[in-house]
Amino acid sequence: MIKFYKIKDKKRGVNMCVFCNIIEGNIPSAKIYEDDDVLAILDISQATKGHTLVMPKKHYENILQIPEDDYIKVMSKVKKIAQVILKVFDAKGLNILNNCNEVSGQTVMHFHVHIIPRYNTDDIQIKFTDHSSQYNLEDIKNQILKQM
Repeated sequence: MIKFYKIKDKKRGVNMCVFCNIIEGNIPSAKIYEDDDVLAILDISQATKGHTLVMPKKHYENILQIPEDDYIKVMSKVKKIAQVILKVFDAKGLNILNNCNEVSGQTVMHFHVHIIPRYNTDDIQIKFTDHSSQYNLEDIKNQILKQM
């Protein structure tokens, strides 16, 4: 369960999300990377050893709101940190995961990317169910292409 802190931001005069509070130094965290634009912290849940969250320091609610240049900054750090985590913990693979909106599992409304190292002995399961008989790929493709 995520604990939401109600701390007023002196600069903006509004309540900040938990990640903004971490970025501002109001809430402690296990930082593993930080620069002017990006922060990476260990996830307190540690779904697997080394589970890390990478986020922009600027607040964007989700992947749909973050500008491309900030997205690229975050994702370039995701790649670098993921490579280090694989090596340091001898992980056998990893999941790079982003949840967009509550229905998909987003619990903190500040864009972030999970790096979840995978081990032969972990109990994480990410499964997709085949629904191909319910959908026509050509129709779906055409609906998307009309908006591109």
